[in-house]
Amino acid sequence: MSETVTLAKALTLGLRRALEDDPKVLVMGEDVGKLGGVFRVTDGLQKEFGESRVFDTPLAESGIVGTAVGLAMRGYRPVVEIQFDGFVFPAFDQIVSQVAKMHARSRGDVPMPVVIRIPYGGGIGAVEHHSESPEAYFAHTPGLRVVTPSTPADAYWMIQQAVRCADPVVFLEPKRRYWEKAPVDTGGSAPGPLFAGRVARPGRDVTLACYGPMVRTCLDAAAAAQQEGHDLEVLDLRSLSPLDLDLVTESVERTHRLVVVHEAPVFLGLGAEIAARVQECCFYALEAPVLRVGGYHAPYPPSRLEEHFLPDLDRVLDAVDRVLAH
Repeated sequence: MSETVTLAKALTLGLRRALEDDPKVLVMGEDVGKLGGVFRVTDGLQKEFGESRVFDTPLAESGIVGTAVGLAMRGYRPVVEIQFDGFVFPAFDQIVSQVAKMHARSRGDVPMPVVIRIPYGGGIGAVEHHSESPEAYFAHTPGLRVVTPSTPADAYWMIQQAVRCADPVVFLEPKRRYWEKAPVDTGGSAPGPLFAGRVARPGRDVTLACYGPMVRTCLDAAAAAQQEGHDLEVLDLRSLSPLDLDLVTESVERTHRLVVVHEAPVFLGLGAEIAARVQECCFYALEAPVLRVGGYHAPYPPSRLEEHFLPDLDRVLDAVDRVLAH
């Protein structure tokens, strides 16, 4: 069955399916119950599954994640919502010290099937703590899986796969894409593995590697570049830890040029790791330096300035022009 839905609605449908399939799945967080979440992603779930499975928590992120750790140790599969990206830091100790390490600490005896949903990124006219991109913190932490969908179809399937995963998953949701619509086939099975990237647009001249909110930006850049005779390949990484590096290296060996695009600051971001790994694996295939396009190494600005802060089509195309000039 296929229907056209927003990315937010696709997440709702995916969570509903996960709750239906496994009675051990719980959804918890600030205002996820009666209100249905700030972005209405959990709208209607409490009414359908009851307050024992979809429930509101106090405004205490450390307590939310700590409770999820205990529930996971008792055999449940909690899905916790952190209301905004910048609110995750009170729970950072729990995530990196407990969630990420419990499985290894117990020599594999205690799985930690916790999903931590975090709306992230800018572009909605919000202030600091509501528009940040903290993915590098979690991708850097061994023991955590980090994924991010960019389309409604991926959102629907990836949230279900994350819930079924035995490892803890930080599930980053690009909030500026919540309202974008696309067809979603809710029948059958997932079209691919959770920790694999995909070719969002094939091309031959330059590889654009991106994820989450920047996939749409890079697709728009590729469409604009085509008018000038440049054929850009767009890779949607989907998984940030583990990284699907085979997908990236295979593409670079064909295009010989790479631009990595993300909203987070370029300094010590995901782009730095990807650039280093591609240089190790594809040194002799590269015909230009790997370039990165991202946020600036500065605190997130007031909302009236965010469009100058966030990577846009022009900045991506400028990087493309520079790698093609070599």
